[in-house]
Parts: sequence; C-alpha cells; structure tokens
Amino acid sequence: MKNSLRTVATLLVVLFTHTFVANAQDSIVDVKEPESFKLLIPKLEVLIDSAWANNGLLGYREDQIEVKKSNLKAKKRNWTRNFGIYADSRYGTFDNVSTNVTGGNAINLSTTATQMNFGVGFFLKIPVFDILHRKADVKQAKAEISQAENYLKFQRDEIRETVIIYYEDLLLKQNLLELKAKNLGNAKVSMEMAEKEYKNGLIPVYEYVRIFDITARIESEYETAKSEFMLSKKLLENLTGLTFK
Repeated sequence: MKNSLRTVATLLVVLFTHTFVANAQDSIVDVKEPESFKLLIPKLEVLIDSAWANNGLLGYREDQIEVKKSNLKAKKRNWTRNFGIYADSRYGTFDNVSTNVTGGNAINLSTTATQMNFGVGFFLKIPVFDILHRKADVKQAKAEISQAENYLKFQRDEIRETVIIYYEDLLLKQNLLELKAKNLGNAKVSMEMAEKEYKNGLIPVYEYVRIFDITARIESEYETAKSEFMLSKKLLENLTGLTFK
C-alpha cells in the first residue's frame, strides 16, 4: 500500500513538473531590442556655420555689401575727374607764319608744309557742385554699407536662433522616439504573452481585448513620434545642407 502511494505521488510530481515547464516555455517570449534612432549630429556651432554657408539670402547680402564698398571707393575718387592730362596729334597741311625783325623792320614769312603736329597739356576744373556734395555722397555711401552690414548680422542671428530651435527639437524628438520604441517593445511582449494565455484559457476575453487596445494605442503613439522625429531631422538637414545618419 505504501509503495502504491509513493508511486502515485511520484507520478503526480512528474506530471506537475512537466505541466509547469510546458507552461513556462509557452510563457517565454523572445524579447527583441528596440530599434535605435540615435543620430550622429555635429556640434551646434558646426550646424550654425553650415546653415550660414548654405543660405542663399546671406550670400546675396554679402555681395550687396561688396557692391556698396566699391561704390564708396568710386565716390571717394570722383574728385580726380576734375583734372587730367590730354595729348593729341594731327597730320596734314598747315600754314606756318613767322615774323623776322631786322633793323627795326618786321618781315612776315608764310610757308605751307605737310607735317605731323603733336600737342600735350593738362586741365583743372573746380565745379562748385562737386565740392559741396562730395562729403555728403561719401557719408551716404558709408551709411549704406553700415545698414547692409547690420541687416546681414540680423539675418545671421535669425538663422542662428532657428538652428538652435531645430537642433533642440531634434534631440527631444529623438529621445521621445527612443522611449516610445522601448515602450512598444514591452507592449508587444505583453501582447504575445496575453495571446498565449488566452489560447490556454488562463485569461478571459475582455482582458485580452484590453491588452490588445493598449498595445494598439502604444504602437500608434510610436508611429506618431517616428513621423515627428523624421520631420524634425529633415528640417534641420534642409537648413544646414548636411545629412545625419
């Protein structure tokens, strides 16, 4: 009788152990590491310099400043147009008249000759208008350069601020997406376990539906975060002309 009881007890232990191991194996889920979205993003100052170099409007403003500087030099040199040296040459038949004074009598001699004549001289003009307005013209040209340089600085500062905003937004979206990816990985593990437990009759249908709804909501949040992350990445890439991987 004792031997029979021991045999039954042994069989029960073996059956229980086998059932426990089987259920444990059914409950084991292959947990996958969530996808990483970490980007190799350059330093902020590198991004700002690249955005400045990539901005066509800044290049246009810089060219404008060079034009205005050339205009200033031209206005400073305007006074030189009021004096100069000229030279000319003429070839043809010329009448030459000379006077010879001998013994108090003047004798005019007239000759005709074909020859080449040269002439050299210089001129100097003093226009009152140029004198009065030169200083004002130079001052105006300097003011235009200063105005253009200040506007260029203003636009550089605007681009710097935009890069900072986009940069911080991208870091935030990247971190949020990493968290959403981990959360989704955990939700999928719970969903797979719930499916096996539901098939084995260990949980009711309403519990299975609840877990399914939670998983679907988490996956939707993940896709939204991924879309926002990609948008933020593209905006910063477009602004700086760089590509992040």
